[in-house]
Amino acid sequence: MTILLTGATGYIGSYVANELLNRTDSRIAVLVRAKTEDEARQRLWKSMQLHLDFDAFARALPRLDIYRGDLTVDDLGIDPKSRERLADTMRSVIHCAASLNRKSDKVCFNVNLRGTLELIKLAQLARAKGNLQRFSDVSTVAVAGHRNAENVQEDDAVQWDRSDYDPYARTKKFCEHMVHELLPDVPSTIFRPSTVLGDSRFPETTQFDMVRAFAALAYMRVLPLRREWRFDIVPANYVGEAIARIHLDPKPKYGIYHLSAGEGSLTYGQIVDGLRREGHRARTFFVPQLEKPFGLAVEALMSTPRKYGVAGAASLMKVFLPYLTNDTVFSNRRVIEALGHEPVPFTDYALPLLRFATEGKFTYPYKPWPEDAGPRLAKAV
Repeated sequence: MTILLTGATGYIGSYVANELLNRTDSRIAVLVRAKTEDEARQRLWKSMQLHLDFDAFARALPRLDIYRGDLTVDDLGIDPKSRERLADTMRSVIHCAASLNRKSDKVCFNVNLRGTLELIKLAQLARAKGNLQRFSDVSTVAVAGHRNAENVQEDDAVQWDRSDYDPYARTKKFCEHMVHELLPDVPSTIFRPSTVLGDSRFPETTQFDMVRAFAALAYMRVLPLRREWRFDIVPANYVGEAIARIHLDPKPKYGIYHLSAGEGSLTYGQIVDGLRREGHRARTFFVPQLEKPFGLAVEALMSTPRKYGVAGAASLMKVFLPYLTNDTVFSNRRVIEALGHEPVPFTDYALPLLRFATEGKFTYPYKPWPEDAGPRLAKAV
């Protein structure tokens, strides 16, 4: 059985790829945007460095069938012969690739909507050949739209008359709809991660957008938030485990899973207190009355000259601010039932993540492609 995984060169996708390598003997077909096979392998190596050293990557590579393509191109940019071969061999799909650009309708519609449609067309071809057995779509809890002080259940999340936060949430909601409408006879699973921050096992991360927002808040003396508001944060390793394990289950109990902290979500007060207990020295005061003035200040900073270096951070905060103030969590009872354990609380690993990100200036120390890669790859075959 071959599993087609999109997004393997992305953050969450790398976790899913690693889990699949460890949990199944199936071949894994990966869609990689690259001009050559060498470039594709190097992109995969870069994404997998959180999980594997090069020799382990070399041993895993023979199980990975690389298809060079692009979600934003007709037929995924895969040549006809390779497309037929993929449709003949793939038995299931995990669609993890997406654009998280929360400001651009154009990018989100092109990557998320068009890309999902092209992937569904390939899935329809595989289904017509009698091969496709499952389609899993990695979505987001943001499809629930504007919420306030709620505990959202999986089957009640999508309400079409509710306003969306941004283009990312809007397009992912339509992607879920396309899967159900265009693959009605294919067993499907929808995975909705909440805010994914770091890994509960080690401080390193390669995804920094939300970490930047977290770091900014961690060093602010005054927060325009309520101490009792909850923020639903889940570590990436829990998300990767959930997607792989449930996808590999022949008969998952549910069609939709929130990959979230649920009722275990911490309040801002608990997060701040947890950071201080671990040694974070910044003193924080909660002044929710400043929420509106803070929003206006962020708007103003977005327009400052680039040379001042604050416009980018302000734009990022503008994007995430609505998610920070909604005091909403997403029920995770289904995923706990499936995995048998809850996600690790954010405070258990928040300070090491914060220190790694700030001390490394929000960059990951990627290792270059080894000069002796050829012999080491040949040895691993």
